Amino acid sequence: MMITHLSGIYIMRTCVDQLMALSHINGPRLKAEAAFISQRLESLKYRGKISNDAFLDAGSIQGAFEMIANLIDMGVPQTEIFSQLKQQLERARKLEIKYPGLNNAIESGRAS
Repeated sequence: MMITHLSGIYIMRTCVDQLMALSHINGPRLKAEAAFISQRLESLKYRGKISNDAFLDAGSIQGAFEMIANLIDMGVPQTEIFSQLKQQLERARKLEIKYPGLNNAIESGRAS
């Protein structure tokens, strides 16, 4: 089943929610999450499990994670980091409507 269209499950909400639950977010953690998302998206696209549009749209969150990690490295206060993550949570909520099943597809590649 290729994930292509709209209609409600989680799109990377799991990883954003997990990050939001932390009391402090460090750059390496966020970079590792961005790398995981990148690898999973590439794998899913290569195997035909997601459309190019889903790949590109979901990649915007991965790119934002890398940007936020750079902000952390620059010493930006955690309050601003959490504000940036909240924006990604909103983006993820919109994407979960657009590409149902993507969160599960991404998270299925996470080691337990």
